[in-house]
Amino acid sequence: MRRSDCARRGFAVRRLSRSFGVGVLICTKLFLGSETQAESAIAGESARVSGHTKDALDRPLADVRLRLEAPDGRTVGETTSGPDGSFRFENVPPGIYSVQGDKSDFETATVIVTVHEGAEASADLVLASRKPLDVSVVGKKLDVARNKITPSTGSSVYQITNDAIKAQPQGESAQFNQVLLQAPGVAQDSFGQLHVRGDHANLQYRFNGVLLPEGITGFGQVVDSRFIDQVSLITGALPAQYGYRTAGVVELQTKSGAYEPGGTIGLYGGSHNTIESSLEYGGSKGPLSYYFAGDFLYSGLGTQNYGIEAAAPGLNPIHDRNDQTKGFGYFSYLLDPTTRISFITGNYLGDFNIPNRPGQSPAFNVNGASTSNLDSTNLNETQSEWTSYAFLALQKSINDLDFQISYFTRYTKTNFHPDPIGDIVFTGVASHDIRTDFVNGLQGDGSYKLTESHTLRGGFFFQNEHAISNNDVSVLPVDSTGAQTSNIPFSIGDGSSIVGYRYGLYVQDEWQITPQLTLNFGTRWDREASFIHTGQISPRINVVYKPWVGTTIHAGYARYFTPPPLELVPTNSVTKFNGTTNEPEVKLDATVRPERSHYLDVGVIQQVIPGLQLGADAYYKRASNLIDEGQFGSALIFSTFNYAQGYVYGTELTGSYQVGDFTAYANLAYSVARGQDIVSSQFEFGQDELNYIRTHYIYLDHDQRYTTSTGISYRWLGTTFSANMLTGSGLRAGFVNSEKLNNYEVVNLGVSRAFSFEGLKPLTLRFDVVNLFDRNYEIRTGTGVGVGAPQFGARRSYYVGVSQQF
Repeated sequence: MRRSDCARRGFAVRRLSRSFGVGVLICTKLFLGSETQAESAIAGESARVSGHTKDALDRPLADVRLRLEAPDGRTVGETTSGPDGSFRFENVPPGIYSVQGDKSDFETATVIVTVHEGAEASADLVLASRKPLDVSVVGKKLDVARNKITPSTGSSVYQITNDAIKAQPQGESAQFNQVLLQAPGVAQDSFGQLHVRGDHANLQYRFNGVLLPEGITGFGQVVDSRFIDQVSLITGALPAQYGYRTAGVVELQTKSGAYEPGGTIGLYGGSHNTIESSLEYGGSKGPLSYYFAGDFLYSGLGTQNYGIEAAAPGLNPIHDRNDQTKGFGYFSYLLDPTTRISFITGNYLGDFNIPNRPGQSPAFNVNGASTSNLDSTNLNETQSEWTSYAFLALQKSINDLDFQISYFTRYTKTNFHPDPIGDIVFTGVASHDIRTDFVNGLQGDGSYKLTESHTLRGGFFFQNEHAISNNDVSVLPVDSTGAQTSNIPFSIGDGSSIVGYRYGLYVQDEWQITPQLTLNFGTRWDREASFIHTGQISPRINVVYKPWVGTTIHAGYARYFTPPPLELVPTNSVTKFNGTTNEPEVKLDATVRPERSHYLDVGVIQQVIPGLQLGADAYYKRASNLIDEGQFGSALIFSTFNYAQGYVYGTELTGSYQVGDFTAYANLAYSVARGQDIVSSQFEFGQDELNYIRTHYIYLDHDQRYTTSTGISYRWLGTTFSANMLTGSGLRAGFVNSEKLNNYEVVNLGVSRAFSFEGLKPLTLRFDVVNLFDRNYEIRTGTGVGVGAPQFGARRSYYVGVSQQF
């Protein structure tokens, strides 16, 4: 009976030139027995049909002509949507209906609605525009959807916008590590390294939500401040989507030509024969948007700001020339208003002289070399670095479902050239070290709004990595006492090749219990298969509570699994060097293991008055097989090792104020980081160090008790004045890190102004002073656990820049 009735009704719809799809949908409803026919239910109590009309970008559509039709094609009602897109049909009998919406320059939309007796039915329509897509509007909408896929619920988040970068001394010419040093809990180290909340490195970088695998640690800045639209440093008890590198997540939102089309060409330089040329350009054409950025930096004498820190306290580093080239490209193509394909690619090339330390005494004799007049200031060690990366991402946003699937690849290489004679004379070893690392992988993240109070998120991660190490080590022969037995060096080849796989899955639910209380809980499963085969299930839970307007309290717990960086795992064959000047005192070489830790975090943010925000945060981490890194040998490449156990705890205070053209911020961090018992790569250390650390907790070499960062900027009559200051209580030094370096304070100033000329876009001039008071401070002494060489901070420097928009 119902099948024949359905066929009759479908035929009636087609005969009246209605959509065949509408007839099929109504027939499906009837066939499944969800409702009786509309005609037979007219005698029942009438109801209301209401809803909203929107475009594909979720914006309200007004003046949409709407018809409510019965299955036989009869028009039951007509109306027009209001300014907010809302509409309503009154006195509708129970049954199944189609709601059809028409508007000029839009495709007709249809939705099927079931009306129950005495109840209100909802019907929302989305009309697709016939006009070309507005890439800037669609792109912004998809950006918002992408950010919802992997939120930072319950974590500590510190954001720095591109405008904030431009307003600070050096602007976009500041190295990226200098930008991050303005965030709370970030301590500087040599070679551009950063320590966040007492961890050594352990940072992950994400470009538009896609993870960039870490490269071989060097001192080049792969990320350029110029292509950043916004950077967020996420710390604390991280939600389940963040794994592996968990001390901090550096979330980068890159610029896009769809939002600010045009370009800028610039020139920046000054002290230490430093000169930097830059170019960026972006735009859009139809559904395609694009953005390019690149710069070339040359520093003839070198400075900590752009090269390697000096190894001596003089005004100009000795043997510190460097040049660096960076390139970046972003392409985005809109398949439709809810689908985007993005491609990101970047490249970094750096060539560095290794600064020399004067006054070293020759320790060995080498055939053909006159050691009596050999000066350590004339050594010629160099290192080159190359990193290339690319991402291809597909993003889709369908009603309550958002997801992004990405492919990523990264290749990195370092090549250290020793001084073939001088290194042997002073250290007994001259090692030509080449390391390469190639990574390919897939990442998927998605979110689905189950109900008004529950949002389910999940994702996967897969990575294949191949790390190769080739070392050609020149040494001298020695006897059992370590005395040199010949002055003729010889070479020993030492290399390795490791292939590793990394897998991960996560799922979590964000539950909005009340408008003021949100609970985010989930778990992730990770597996590492390389020189080690192990894994872990890691629960995560975060709570966010907003007791009243302006106050946000967060707390969280996270279980972390941190595999050692494959490209940094020591691969030396210890026994190969017995009887040489490279023979280690300790022959033990246990395998580096993953770090496993428990992490607790709690904090509060208070909006005191409009523009003034204050925050406080406290954290505690307890780890087994705590991972640390050290520089062992002349090459500026770090190697990993484990402490059997360790802990880190600290507090952070933050404040920011913005009113009109005035902006100020201040951050204070307190941190303690300690470890006990080195249980891997023991050959890198002396026996006396190992014996002491086995039974004593020691401060980690990167432990810095206090760190502060402050800054202000003010725009006055078109000119921006800025200043920032970085202070620290000093890193560790001495035997088993038992000493502390002196405090340091560095003040930087900047002034910039944009000039407008008729027929041209703005021309910007800037002047900056780095280390205004010429504070001569030491970052490293060359002593401590895993500390290879002394480094001093940059002395006072002056820079001038000019940039022209076009």
